[in-house]
Amino acid sequence: MQRKRFLAPLGIIFLATSVFWFFFKVPYYQYIFLILGLGLGAFFLDLDHIIYWLYLNPNIEESRLARLAIFKYDFRSVVKLIDATEHQHTNLIFHHFFFQVVIALISFFVFTSSDNIFGKAFLLAMNIHLLSHEFYDFKNRKEHLQDWLFARENKQLPLEFLDKYIAIFSVLSAIFFILLLRSAT
Repeated sequence: MQRKRFLAPLGIIFLATSVFWFFFKVPYYQYIFLILGLGLGAFFLDLDHIIYWLYLNPNIEESRLARLAIFKYDFRSVVKLIDATEHQHTNLIFHHFFFQVVIALISFFVFTSSDNIFGKAFLLAMNIHLLSHEFYDFKNRKEHLQDWLFARENKQLPLEFLDKYIAIFSVLSAIFFILLLRSAT
């Protein structure tokens, strides 16, 4: 269920982009770069949980289970463990406002100065993945969103401004999507 939060929007982005590109006769290999970028970018942020288990908290029970699954190459179990425990991981590297600002700046640079479809799709997928977590937590548990988004910070953005924060990054992601559409035409 939790995977659908970011995989559904990415599927819609892939379909919309594919239809748009079809009318402009974009070369087929660009579709391969698009799907690879979206696919890898969708799961890149999950590396945060691997880092959490292997390096930040290696002595807890879920870390032991994660190590067993990782070293057995049982990635389905790793994904299930991430889905079951992600709400407990509030001090992650990639799930942080500073990373979101940095990735938005990098995305802006790449989308405006590069023709690399893979890189654009990868960055868009990371932005959408993070936004989907923010939307879900904003709707269901604002305090939890505030805890993980501003972990390690002495001052946190007040709850009444979280909607504006999410709106800014939503608009940026929409702009990145439009730039992705236009990039291969």
